[in-house]
Amino acid sequence: MSIMFFFPVIVIFMAVVLPVWIIAHYMTKWRTVRTLSSSEEKMLTGLWDSAVKMETRIKNLERILDAEAPDWREKI
Repeated sequence: MSIMFFFPVIVIFMAVVLPVWIIAHYMTKWRTVRTLSSSEEKMLTGLWDSAVKMETRIKNLERILDAEAPDWREKI
């Protein structure tokens, strides 16, 4: 067999198969990276808990300020 037989096969492989293969490979990688790792989930849960605690504290402080100094909101 001569090189003339392999040349079109190589061109078709490089023009069609290889790009599809590369795109499929990186799409798969992108989907796996898109999910959170267990440490990221723990960190996100901790941040959520902290946000809920801070919101509760702010509401309590506002309630105390409303009772102690009713016009504090107008001064801001």
